[in-house]
Amino acid sequence: MVPLKAGTAVQLGMRPEGAILPAEDGVVDLRFRALVGEAGWSRLPVAVQRRFSKRLGPGDVTVYAGEVLETRLSRVGRLLSFLARAIGAPLPLDDGMTGGASVVVMENAGLGGQSWTRTYARAGKFPQVIHSAKRFSGRTGLEEYVGRGIGMTLSVSEERGTLVFRSAGYFLDLRRVRLPIPDVLAPGAMEIVHEDEGDGRFLFKLSLVHRVFGTVVRQTARFRDA
Repeated sequence: MVPLKAGTAVQLGMRPEGAILPAEDGVVDLRFRALVGEAGWSRLPVAVQRRFSKRLGPGDVTVYAGEVLETRLSRVGRLLSFLARAIGAPLPLDDGMTGGASVVVMENAGLGGQSWTRTYARAGKFPQVIHSAKRFSGRTGLEEYVGRGIGMTLSVSEERGTLVFRSAGYFLDLRRVRLPIPDVLAPGAMEIVHEDEGDGRFLFKLSLVHRVFGTVVRQTARFRDA
């Protein structure tokens, strides 16, 4: 992981509506810890705690490099992936895709949290680049935006020593108007698992399960701390 600025002070602020305020410069970032809760956080491996409590100041970047081990798209998954190109292609584009991958994380106050950029190699093609923003707000305290105003509310929890993100609803944010996306129109239940393997390595596991068609997208990648 790229060295980051860190201090010894600890501070946690709360907005009136319950959203966690960004940490100040030189202060350990407690936003994910607050979402998980002290009991769950204490059960996470120290390496996971470090990754999700590093303070990213203006201009700081965290880079994880690795490789995609498996990508599986059902027929419905391939259709969803194709349709999702209209909002920035947030789903894997190719069934069976493997190869080099990287994740870049930056603090972005203008987006209300962090920007995440994922790059995946594609044989004989330009890499797929996925942009998203994690925003520390909303009814669960965390939302992810992927483009064109489309986002999902996320819950965060510790389960058997892993950090698990699950979708808790999708929405369309039109700045002045926010509309929930009905379940019948939603792509499915999204789950992302961060599983530490030790020695600076971890697995990223993504699955999308449709209410009718079952698992439509599954991807596993391994990354390492730089």
